[in-house]
Amino acid sequence: MVNQTAVKTLSNVVVRFSGDSGDGMQLAGNIFTNISAGLGNRVSTFPDYPAEVRAPQGSLSGVSGFQVCVGVDAYTPGDMCDVLIAMNPAALKQNIKFLKPGGVCIVDIDSFKKADLDKAQFVTDDPFTELDIKAQIVEAPVTSMTKAALADSGLDNKSILKCRNIFALGLVCWLFDRPLEAAKHILKGKFAKKPAVYEANVKVLQAGYDYGHNIHASVTTYRIETEATKPGVYTDINGNTATAWGLIAASEKSGRPLFLGSYPITPATDILHELAKRKDLGVKAVQMEDEIAGICSAIGASFAGSLAATSTSGPGLALKSEALGLAVIAELPLVVIDVQRGGPSTGLPTKTEQTDLMQALYGRNGESPVAVVAPKSPTDCFTMAFEACRIAIEHMTPVILLSDAFIGNGASAWRIPEADELPEIHTPLLSAEMLEKGWHPYLRDPETMSRYWAIPGMEGAEHRIGGLEKDYDTGAISIDPVNHEKMVKARREKIDRIARNIPDLEVIDLKGSKTLLVGWGGTYGHLRTAAAELCEQGSPVAFAQFSYINPLPANTADVLSRYDKVIVAELNMGQFADYLQAKFPNVKIERINKIQGQPFLVSEIVEQVKKLL
Repeated sequence: MVNQTAVKTLSNVVVRFSGDSGDGMQLAGNIFTNISAGLGNRVSTFPDYPAEVRAPQGSLSGVSGFQVCVGVDAYTPGDMCDVLIAMNPAALKQNIKFLKPGGVCIVDIDSFKKADLDKAQFVTDDPFTELDIKAQIVEAPVTSMTKAALADSGLDNKSILKCRNIFALGLVCWLFDRPLEAAKHILKGKFAKKPAVYEANVKVLQAGYDYGHNIHASVTTYRIETEATKPGVYTDINGNTATAWGLIAASEKSGRPLFLGSYPITPATDILHELAKRKDLGVKAVQMEDEIAGICSAIGASFAGSLAATSTSGPGLALKSEALGLAVIAELPLVVIDVQRGGPSTGLPTKTEQTDLMQALYGRNGESPVAVVAPKSPTDCFTMAFEACRIAIEHMTPVILLSDAFIGNGASAWRIPEADELPEIHTPLLSAEMLEKGWHPYLRDPETMSRYWAIPGMEGAEHRIGGLEKDYDTGAISIDPVNHEKMVKARREKIDRIARNIPDLEVIDLKGSKTLLVGWGGTYGHLRTAAAELCEQGSPVAFAQFSYINPLPANTADVLSRYDKVIVAELNMGQFADYLQAKFPNVKIERINKIQGQPFLVSEIVEQVKKLL
């Protein structure tokens, strides 16, 4: 303990909430994130769920964590935390490695009895000495003070104990000078139908804040810098919700009704949940009996004229592959969302990886090209979901959106765009004029090579599409070898021409480096931060992140050729590096890979880039 108040002013602060999987750490972390976002801070979160459905209470395997970085340039949740909240010994043991030396460690000392220490496999009765903690330790009696605050509430003991996380939240709000009114507003929305529970949580929140105020002379407090923000409506949003909203926005812009046919699978299920709430916007979200039915229902909806989507994670994408080939040969717009998780097979359902890239690019029989895009952050999930829909409609093709568990579950502060800020979506509907000139199902737009969308019910546009190859000119079934090759090349050319309709690859190169650090998808924040640190340390590295995978941006070859060395960092064994090397054999590509079910640490990237340099 220190003997006087110390106030640190930081551009970024990292807080990690940890406890048993039933301790409400995700809720406390989310509320703290929302409060901070409302104050104009950038936020980046990392919910770290246990893989077990329900591990034994107090065990090491049952620890649930939620880490958030709050500040002016929070591109990642942070490698190490300034403040760690540990609700039991197991949480302390599993998470103390993430606490910076000299940081603040808040523990619920009521949960550190011998039986609790035994469950967490401590060998002494002094866990702080055993772990050799170099931090300011706050031994807060969270459980007993929560019980005292709610002694007259009328709640049973189990309900009272469920409020411990809100006491801890109140203490953290004091530590970072966060206003309680914002937290109360969020709690009121969550417990609107349970006024007694709401009142209890508000009382406990205040008790935690007051406890912090009473110990102010014995622990460091923090002031977080803020930055000027563009006027508008802001919210804290996770990647899966942003994906759902991106689909809705594209439906509004295109004028096509949105249909989602899906099957629940971790970590993509929240997309289905969010869209199921949006009947007020005309959304049709149907939970199908399996993955195959999910994509097949979406293909049917697309044929009928809807903006159709299906959502899944790794094993589900494998199950959808045959139907995805049907959408390719039928040339129908379809968005397939894959929130990647650890594999193979069932693998690590609650953990993150980027191991589905080759499956997305090539995981179908025959020459079956599809467009592939990847969001780079939770908020970018909105942008790239919208883009996936735009590409699917304008180019009449399936598009795979490769999100991942890290950005799908993670959250960031987001300014909700105005409708006129979003690009137009030009829907290639079959017109009466085309019919008069002599239309057939595979008549193509000369610029995009996409066929026209004939909505059933349009007189004179009766047609048949399906899984058998069709004649290029008539649309009738054809097994002619020359025609088949012509159709294969046309479908390939159609995907290639998408490159004319997507932005160039952007490079952040502040110091004229000879080395380019490359990533794709959800690794953006870690790689961008690592590149900045390397430049500051005298090892200049340029940085580029790919959001468009197939086709690649038109300037990709030019960008890569400007550097002596290209380092590709990804959460797999090198799938994107292999893809780039195959397309650009003269480029020297080095690799940084991690396959641990966890996102990169910035320090890992910095260290490995230095070794390669």
